[in-house]
Amino acid sequence: MSLCRRISIIAGSAALLLTATACSGLGRSTVGMLHFRGHDSPVELSYSNTPVKGCHKIAIPKGATHVENDTLVDIVLYRTENCRKADRADGIYVGTTLSNVTAPESLPWRSFSVIH
Repeated sequence: MSLCRRISIIAGSAALLLTATACSGLGRSTVGMLHFRGHDSPVELSYSNTPVKGCHKIAIPKGATHVENDTLVDIVLYRTENCRKADRADGIYVGTTLSNVTAPESLPWRSFSVIH
């Protein structure tokens, strides 16, 4: 193999590595859909490509009582709007491709965070 070809391969590999490293700093997001629905409501709210960092408010006025996690990541549901544990309830873990429904007498979910 000639010296010119070796230098080209090394330079190309270095450029590819730098590009991959630079892109890893960009905001990552979920792959798939999260579906939320209120109690006895035909309206469904869906999220896709949700950022994996931070707290996400569930934009249903009375909160969500049904959730389907059709993403490739796990989530935690909270009864508060700021992803904080409430006095009577901790966060509810919902694994990937699973669903959950609240009990009729419990409070609805108001926010969620992504486990990454």
